[in-house]
Amino acid sequence: MLYNPVMLKRIEAILSLAIILLLFAYLLPASSPRPGTTLDRARASTRSNEFNYEAWTYDAVWLKLQQSALGLPQYIKREDQIALVLESVRLTESILKAEYQLQLIYTDPNIHDKDQASAHLRAEIEKLTARQNRVQPIAESVIQAQATQMLAEQNLTFLGQPTPSVLYHVSPLPLNLVISRRDKIEQINAISLQPGIALEDQIKLEDDVARTMAASTLIVPVGGIGAYPTMVMRTEYFTWQVGVVIHEWTHNFLSLRPLGMNYGMTSELRTMNETAASIVENEIGPLLLKRYYPTFAASRLDPSTTRSGQRFGLVAWNPALTPSPLPTWGEGLGVRADDPPPFDFRAEMHITRVRVDELLADGKIEEAEAYMETRRQFFWDNGYAIRKLNQAYFAFYGAYADVPGGAAGEDPVGPAVRTLREQSASLADFLNLIARMDSYQDLLDAIGEGK
Repeated sequence: MLYNPVMLKRIEAILSLAIILLLFAYLLPASSPRPGTTLDRARASTRSNEFNYEAWTYDAVWLKLQQSALGLPQYIKREDQIALVLESVRLTESILKAEYQLQLIYTDPNIHDKDQASAHLRAEIEKLTARQNRVQPIAESVIQAQATQMLAEQNLTFLGQPTPSVLYHVSPLPLNLVISRRDKIEQINAISLQPGIALEDQIKLEDDVARTMAASTLIVPVGGIGAYPTMVMRTEYFTWQVGVVIHEWTHNFLSLRPLGMNYGMTSELRTMNETAASIVENEIGPLLLKRYYPTFAASRLDPSTTRSGQRFGLVAWNPALTPSPLPTWGEGLGVRADDPPPFDFRAEMHITRVRVDELLADGKIEEAEAYMETRRQFFWDNGYAIRKLNQAYFAFYGAYADVPGGAAGEDPVGPAVRTLREQSASLADFLNLIARMDSYQDLLDAIGEGK
């Protein structure tokens, strides 16, 4: 048998990837909540709707091994790589648009023969999906390689490679049932549910679990999950998707270190994890876009002015899922000189969180809940449709504190993480330092505010 160093290197890479994937499947924290008497009773309502991470991981691992065996994208020219990624984005946009039009047909009472009226759309979706199934795996491999290069330039590597490797897969993501205490904004558990559960069934699950646990509950959509390979939502918002890939890799990085291993032990540690991952996302994501996709980079929104505090997903903000502004008079017609200032969602949400914390600290649970409902209607009147504003809402969204204000209120954890980044000489120094922490006290000591 002839010695083929290229093939031998390929086999070695595939075996290494297989070992890493198996290692992460074993080491990463379980996605399901820890068993407990009260929680077990609550899961009697959710068990039949819970997401199967094992099946998803098996399929994603097999796909990634196939991609590794093909050796893409190293044999494709850079300009062709970028063209394939952009084609994947356009295909996703076309598929989502066609699916929305299909939904309209099936909800329009004036269309009687819905199958005939939608035949052309179903054929178009089938054609687009077939092409996307061929393009998307290559596009994922390209972005993985590009993210790897950017991480290497930030010295976030070991022996020249990020640890773990950057791996992600786009797919429908589970919903997240957040469970918080009522007397304090604090997430006590979360249960991952299958995607696509009807809204009326989501509300029933929330109510059932809330009664069983005497807790505050809310089901939220997610944009990404730090499994391995990481899970990323299908979307045409490419700049957001790039950020999620970086954000989720950061969670994988932290999962092998004390901060990530202790992710759910306290609300402070959860906020430290999410805020650190958001900081890495916000710094590396724009660098990747500027290097490879300058057109997208030029149109990237400034997170300090556009993020409304709605951070969707266990790990990422998703502009496609922020509370949808309702149509208002004069929309798109400009602003008159005598018009009042535009509604500041983040500032108003910050005010809301601060007042809720004050009421709960005084033991006024019912008054706090009545106030949140009043504020929810206030947001509605100002163009933001929030289905439920409660303790679980703030427990979830308040953990993403890389930008001041918003749902985090006056929680000091986020500002402390941001201070650590400001005091660090580089992003790598910041991430390596915070990754070793396993308590909020460690963070305070690091920034010189410890007792």
